Amino acid sequence: MPNPALLLNTVTLKEGKNSSEIKNIVTTQDDLYQGASSLHPDQISAPAKEVLRYQEAMYLGWERLRETNLLTTNTMIQLCQRIKHTEAGIRRMPGTVIGEAGTGKVIYTPLEGAHIIRDKLGALERFMHEDKRFDPLVRMALMHYQFEAIHPFGDGNGRKGRILCVLYLVQQGLLDLPVLYLSAYILNHRSVYYAGLRGVTERDAWQAWVSYLLEAVQATAQGTLNLIRDMHALQAEITEKARTGMERGFSEALMQLIFREPYCKIPFVVDAGLAARVTASRYLSELERLGILRSVQAGKEKYFINHRLMVLLGSPRL
Repeated sequence: MPNPALLLNTVTLKEGKNSSEIKNIVTTQDDLYQGASSLHPDQISAPAKEVLRYQEAMYLGWERLRETNLLTTNTMIQLCQRIKHTEAGIRRMPGTVIGEAGTGKVIYTPLEGAHIIRDKLGALERFMHEDKRFDPLVRMALMHYQFEAIHPFGDGNGRKGRILCVLYLVQQGLLDLPVLYLSAYILNHRSVYYAGLRGVTERDAWQAWVSYLLEAVQATAQGTLNLIRDMHALQAEITEKARTGMERGFSEALMQLIFREPYCKIPFVVDAGLAARVTASRYLSELERLGILRSVQAGKEKYFINHRLMVLLGSPRL
């Protein structure tokens, strides 16, 4: 896409929403995008904040990767701290167990001791970056299981593990951007996901686990490509409609903005350097007149929503 931010902002939010739902942290699409566009953090719901921190963690990991081209234990700790909004690091408290949903029956007890956990993460680092026996996609599947088995943090290990999968594919040169939203597939096949993890732990059922993750990558890659194509087509259609229909103020930059920020606001247009406040309001109202945007008042905030893009983002693809 001409502007990668159009894809990054939307897909990382979608990935964060689905990844958090696996942890039963549920927010609506409207609540999430209003939160992402809000200038008032105290007005953002707790679930939306969790999802937004997931997006922040993805960006942080990608930034670290561009600096060093390595995923390290320190990167993993930073992801944890960003997601959980805490300074806590490696798990230290004893007594951590993984229980069966519904019954609470203990099905797995991870290793204890911060120094032991660090040793295991160090071994995982070496496997990720030095072991060339397997295809990178297979290594990703093995890496993801091992990270979950180590269970290095007190909470949020699943979400961090899924971020690591996407970042690892970037590090291996299989993705240019961290835009493969695996969590959508895992959410839709959650029981198979947990059964696969358990199968490796109890029966060394590696083949079934690797096959599951490869199928997830295949389906997700196709779904992401379809989303990109649909976003491209919609952007071209809307851009042409604005070009011919706006009385004044049309620009390619404005069209990119309403895709990068589906819940657009007057300050966004001003901050992008496209117009002063009164003129920015007129531009967005022009787009609403053309049916491209829909305005909604939410408290003190007025949003101009790219409603067709939001329908596109909300449609199931896996």
